Amino acid sequence: MKVLEDTPAGEKTVLRVVPARIQLPWGLVGLREYTQAELFHLPDQLPLRWLRLVGEPSLDFVVVEPVGLIADYVPELFDEDAAAIGLESADDALVLNIVTVNRDEPVTATVNLVGPIVVNWKTKIGRQVILANHGRFNARHPLLGAAG
Repeated sequence: MKVLEDTPAGEKTVLRVVPARIQLPWGLVGLREYTQAELFHLPDQLPLRWLRLVGEPSLDFVVVEPVGLIADYVPELFDEDAAAIGLESADDALVLNIVTVNRDEPVTATVNLVGPIVVNWKTKIGRQVILANHGRFNARHPLLGAAG
């Protein structure tokens, strides 16, 4: 699906929405009132994507899928988190990690590996979780050089 919208930088562009909507029944940490989001990307910014909270267009998050990008990152969910989003197979999970970008020094961007947003790709229901194996990871993992 393609839509014409303002980008987070204030420009008009064609966005690809993948999927059109994600349900976040529990919201995000500190933002429980926002229970729907749109996930999209700009082709020239991959592997980075944008997660926009529906109802508050000024709340955009840069997110990244860690697969192939973060070496040795194998997130493990608590059973209750997997059950809450109806996740029966790891193959149906979309893991999104929030990226923190310093506008003055974008090369110092970090990725939260401890509290990803996990989406059941079949149902489009997601939840921000604390990983069962969170002790192995850092909430401020450097993005650049992550695969090396």
